[in-house]
Amino acid sequence: MSNSSHQPLATSHSSYSPQITADGSYTFFSAEFGEAYHSQFGARQEAEFKFVEPTKLRQKARQQKSLRLLDVCYGLGYNTAAALAAIWEENPNCEIEVAGLELDPTVPQAAIAHNLLDNWSPLLPQLTQLATTHQVTSDRLQAKLLLGDARQTIQTLQASGFQADAIFLDPFSPPTCPQLWTVEFLGYVARCMHKSGILATYSCAASVRSALQVAGLKIGSTSPVGRRSPGTVASWHDSGLPSLSQEEREHLQTRAAIPYRDPQLCDPAEIICQRRVQEQQTSCLEPTSRWRKRRSRDV
Repeated sequence: MSNSSHQPLATSHSSYSPQITADGSYTFFSAEFGEAYHSQFGARQEAEFKFVEPTKLRQKARQQKSLRLLDVCYGLGYNTAAALAAIWEENPNCEIEVAGLELDPTVPQAAIAHNLLDNWSPLLPQLTQLATTHQVTSDRLQAKLLLGDARQTIQTLQASGFQADAIFLDPFSPPTCPQLWTVEFLGYVARCMHKSGILATYSCAASVRSALQVAGLKIGSTSPVGRRSPGTVASWHDSGLPSLSQEEREHLQTRAAIPYRDPQLCDPAEIICQRRVQEQQTSCLEPTSRWRKRRSRDV
């Protein structure tokens, strides 16, 4: 996960201290956001199980000669690295186009400097070039990092006609970085997805799921990986999507499902959160706390 909405603090590679996770791979901790970039379960496994597998990239690689990936919050580069490895394992000739959105170029650069991408050593030349020059052009890979506030770069990408077969939605958590979970931002993200594409995110927040639905997407639930809660997948069609549980469907009928809104795609986090609280306070939906109490009595 990476912040693509605030101006980064002045930093250097030495400002990032690698932290080991349970699968032996490393992550960074963001002092600004008070969150690690990955779960302690395992940074590499999170990339594979939360993003690569749910977007069915291995199956798509066997069926298609080319694939397009959109990595929202490129961060350390794990999600893209895991995707490239999986695709080329299935189809070494597959041509891949990657668009990564990232505010702070020092994050992927620090990951390279600390040798955190050595798990994907065959890809190190391309990943290093992408982190350093923000662009890769080769026979099999066309990749670019779009640097800046993702709320602006997603509009540029959408205007270019980019249509992703897989989208990795991996910002910091909604309460911490609401700018990248709003109805408006996710609407642009959805418009960058091919009609047969799949979006995956670690979040199961009702606010996120309802925003994806407002964008016109169908949603499903993925297995928990490193967290107690499941993730979410979304596509234009519900065929093949794992079903939501009864509890998850009910949760979407409570005030927790009121999404974040950022009409002009430029408001700070505090304003976006205040706007949602005000909407919740005047909503006719059942308060989430009351629903939870009622549900616990019914179980």
